[in-house]
Amino acid sequence: MVRFLIRLHPENEPFRIPFNHQHKLQGLIYRRIQRVNPDLSLRLHSPKVPKLFTYSLFMAERRELAEDRSSLLGYRRGFFYFSTAVPEIAEAFIGGLLQKPEVELWGERFIVEEVKAIAEPQKLSGRKFVTLSPVAVTTRRIQFGRPRSYDLSPAEPEFYELIRENLREKYLHIFGSKPPEDFEMKVLNAKPKRFEVKPGIFQVAWHLVFRAKGDEGLLRAGYLAGFGEKNSIGFGMVKVDGRKMKKTRREV
Repeated sequence: MVRFLIRLHPENEPFRIPFNHQHKLQGLIYRRIQRVNPDLSLRLHSPKVPKLFTYSLFMAERRELAEDRSSLLGYRRGFFYFSTAVPEIAEAFIGGLLQKPEVELWGERFIVEEVKAIAEPQKLSGRKFVTLSPVAVTTRRIQFGRPRSYDLSPAEPEFYELIRENLREKYLHIFGSKPPEDFEMKVLNAKPKRFEVKPGIFQVAWHLVFRAKGDEGLLRAGYLAGFGEKNSIGFGMVKVDGRKMKKTRREV
C-alpha cells in the first residue's frame, strides 16, 4: 500500500498540459498495467470492481498559462503522483513504466526519469489535507421530471455523507471487515473546477483544503484510494498538508 511520485523529462520545452487531461493519464496507467499483468487489466475494466487507485493532476516544476489561454505550458520536468491500496496494481503500473519509460501524453513526449515511493504518514486523524486532484461527489436528483446526475458541493450536507459512505465501501474492500462509521470532515477552503472527463461529459469537482478526524482505517482508505468518487479517472487524491513527502527508495 504505497504511493509514488513519477517524474518525467520532456522531449521539448515548454510542453503543453491541457486543462482536461485526466483521461490521458488513465490511459497510460491502464496500458502499463496491461503490459505487465493482462489479467489484472481485464479485472480493472469491469464496472463492478472497485478500482482502489487514484492519481494527481499532471504538474510541472514551473508552469504558466499559454498565451491563447487554451492550456498550461510546463518547464523543466513534469510529474504526477499515483496511489493505490492494492500492491498488485502498484507492481504492475510501476513495472510497466520501468519496462517502457518512453511516454506520450496528449502529443507530448516524455521519458520517465525517476520513480519514488512515498512513505505513508503514521497518523492521519486530525491532520489537514490538500487535494492533488479535485474531489468529485455526485448523486441523482429529479430535474425536469427525470432523474439526472447532480454534482454536490461542500455547502450541502449530503456531500459529507456520501464521502463517508464511499470511504466505508473502500474500507470493506481493502481490509475485509465491517467498516467503522467514525468520520468527520471540515472544509477549510474550497474551489470548484469543471472538467470534461469524456467528450461532452462534464464533472464539477472541488479543490479542497480540509481537516479530517475519525477512524484511522477509514482515513487510510481515502489517503490510499482517494476521497469521493471517480478516483480511477483522476479525482480525489490528497496529501497531508505541511509534511514533505519523504522518499523511501529510488526505483529509477
